[in-house]
Amino acid sequence: MQQAIDFLTANEPIFQTIKNTYGLPIIPSRPQGFETLVLLILEQQVSINSAKATFLKLKNTVKNLEPSTLINLPDQEFRHIGVSRQKTKYIKCLAEAIIEKTIDLESLPSKSSGQVRSELIKIKGIGNWTIDIYLMFCLKTPDIIPLGDIAVVNTIKELLDIHNKEEMEVYTQKWAPYRSMATFFLWHHYLQKRNRSIEY
Repeated sequence: MQQAIDFLTANEPIFQTIKNTYGLPIIPSRPQGFETLVLLILEQQVSINSAKATFLKLKNTVKNLEPSTLINLPDQEFRHIGVSRQKTKYIKCLAEAIIEKTIDLESLPSKSSGQVRSELIKIKGIGNWTIDIYLMFCLKTPDIIPLGDIAVVNTIKELLDIHNKEEMEVYTQKWAPYRSMATFFLWHHYLQKRNRSIEY
């Protein structure tokens, strides 16, 4: 981790500025597996805190958050908890893939990030943003920059005056092989500047 921080602060002035202004970022961590992927589905296009509240309602309702439990939970019960019809479908598609053994989540840590992406992307509702966050938070992949994340994109626009996604992709290659740490810095700036805090 220190090697990544030293590399980024030495090679990109904005990271030294963030460090000087707000200190070092929090390094998010989550357990691997089904529960985290369900939470990530709930987090799509909403705030982390809002999704977490819904996730806790879901856990309190079913007690045992496993694929076999959620695939049999009536859609009406999901809606009562606050899960949209679309996200209910995504959660059930994930549960079905695990039950039918079309994906083995326990095998993912032994695979490359490309292999993980190619397997997860086949599941309806699991897109690149969800995969990026799973790789970063759960599998500790060091070189991910989630340009599907609005906070990351807005912070790059603000600090680097780059407004085109393709240009962002090219520019951020200079942060390799530590783009995950770069992302943590960008999130840190985004939250601290707005006096916001979240629990990952």
